[in-house]
Amino acid sequence: MLYLLLAIASSAMVSIFMRLSKKYVSANEGMLAVNYLACLAVSVYYTGITNLFPLKDGVALTAGLGLINGFCYLGSFVLLNLNIQKNGVVLSSTFMKLGLLVPMVVSICLFGEIPGPLQVIGFVVAIAAIILINFEKEQTSMQFKTGLILLLLVGGSGDGMSKVFEELGNPALSPQFLLYTFATALLLCLCLTVIRKQRLGLAEVLFGILIGIPNYFSARFLLQSLNALPAIIVYPTYSVATIVVVSLAGVCFFRERLGRRQKVAILAILAALVLLNL
Repeated sequence: MLYLLLAIASSAMVSIFMRLSKKYVSANEGMLAVNYLACLAVSVYYTGITNLFPLKDGVALTAGLGLINGFCYLGSFVLLNLNIQKNGVVLSSTFMKLGLLVPMVVSICLFGEIPGPLQVIGFVVAIAAIILINFEKEQTSMQFKTGLILLLLVGGSGDGMSKVFEELGNPALSPQFLLYTFATALLLCLCLTVIRKQRLGLAEVLFGILIGIPNYFSARFLLQSLNALPAIIVYPTYSVATIVVVSLAGVCFFRERLGRRQKVAILAILAALVLLNL
């Protein structure tokens, strides 16, 4: 459970620093590239410069899963921006968070992790709370349905690859899995930055580093959580608990006000957390 709590804290820090960066950062792709560079640097530190491609069983599989994961990481970012332009931030954020459905389905259908009755109820409550906390009376109409579905699938697949690696990969190669993931995401993001001719300033570098370090540890602790707990507990707990922490940070540090629906949603999330962990 400790690793799951650390994963939640790290993920919340990513969201908080992203929230802070909006005032200062103009080149989002550049900041994202620095973020992945920071993730890669921490990955190399834990892997060891002489152990990037170890002669161990499962290296090819680890590299392949890391490559796919890296595509999913950057793909979800590109799809999120595209959907915000087409469908608005409300629908886009909701479908991004609902991506937790993908690793849940994978865990149940492929790896036989069957939830208990209380966990099913907790999962349903968590999904309802995610939709409710993002609900607004005047929502942008859904103009690009395919994009929303792709966002859900690609974003969820990025989270789900950790479960696939945990089941099929060599646990000793976990640091390499993260290294290959962030190396792939960095290369793709650099290409995107060059194509869009974005320039890096001090703000992009600073916030890229501030986001990248907790971003790496959120992925690392999530992977370690899956080694100790069932995915049917880890994924919904990780997603909805992060929402609660970020919401509380918004109230305490950014003076944001929660509406009645958001307050009800947070109470529902807390109930879901209890049910998921019974």
